Amino acid sequence: MKVDDFDFELPPQFIAQRPVSPRHRARLLVAENLVDNIMAELPAFLEKGDLLVFNDTRVIPARLKGKRGDGGVEVTLHMQMSADSWKVFAKPAKKLQLDNIIEFAEGFTAQVVGKGPGGEVTLHFSLSGAHLMSALEAHGGMPLPPYIKRENMADERDKVDYQTLFANHKGAVAAPTAGLHFTPQLMQTLADKGINHTKVTLHVGAGTFLPVKVDDTEDHVMHAEWGEISEQAAATINAAKAGGGKVVAIGTTSLRLLESATGEDGTVRPFSDKTDIFITPGYRFRLVDTLLTNFHLPRSTLFMLVSAFAGLQTMKNIYKVAMDRGYRFYSYGDGCLLKKDDQA
Repeated sequence: MKVDDFDFELPPQFIAQRPVSPRHRARLLVAENLVDNIMAELPAFLEKGDLLVFNDTRVIPARLKGKRGDGGVEVTLHMQMSADSWKVFAKPAKKLQLDNIIEFAEGFTAQVVGKGPGGEVTLHFSLSGAHLMSALEAHGGMPLPPYIKRENMADERDKVDYQTLFANHKGAVAAPTAGLHFTPQLMQTLADKGINHTKVTLHVGAGTFLPVKVDDTEDHVMHAEWGEISEQAAATINAAKAGGGKVVAIGTTSLRLLESATGEDGTVRPFSDKTDIFITPGYRFRLVDTLLTNFHLPRSTLFMLVSAFAGLQTMKNIYKVAMDRGYRFYSYGDGCLLKKDDQA
């Protein structure tokens, strides 16, 4: 399909710069009947026996500012290659040369060991494993997407706001933003109704923010991300499905991982690998029945995914309604509840 098919105009005033508080007060547009609600009312649209699937990845402070000689360098980690090596997006990437040393702090440096297209650079850090993570915690900033504007890097408030309630396994450089809406209060309300949940892990990469630069979706190369579904999580999901419950993916990251691990027979299998699944209209969903998701960028792989799930024209209509009603878009914004359209 033509990438232009997934374009729409979004005035900048709709882009949320901070989340609402408490999180479950974010607005919820129920796509099936275009009803306005808030996230706290989500249980009213689910049934006993339904299963919510959350992504429990934890965002690391992946944005660093350093120096190379007399010049400044900013890097954003996006894919771990080993305990001490990461692929990063660098600015200015063109001025970096192989073997250049970037200094971030005393005793915390990195050597350029590879260069790729689009500003991608491979760095070998002077620290490894837990020591590297400690240095990131001390000197790094939360890797907010470029449409969230800050004077410098992310601030102290973002350190809390940009993590979900379920954030556990360190490795993401972008938050699974649909999960940001959940609070202990909302989880208790869901449990009281007999709506269960389980967790999977997909370490969201910075590639999720990259624009699609080709004209046709068939020519786009999807970024890879590492994910894991435990035996217990797979069994829980399969049991819910067998019992007639709906599988509700909380966010596109959970959906992508679930569909990567589900066979043609609709059975989820334990998974521990990278996935580069690229879902566009025409994809036949094997598992997920319902999707809770935020509002996404035009021409993005995420808008393509939701268009595959609910139908392209349906999504364009939903987004128009959301703008007409003043919904807030993107990572810190509101959300919508989508039902799978088998005709999409």
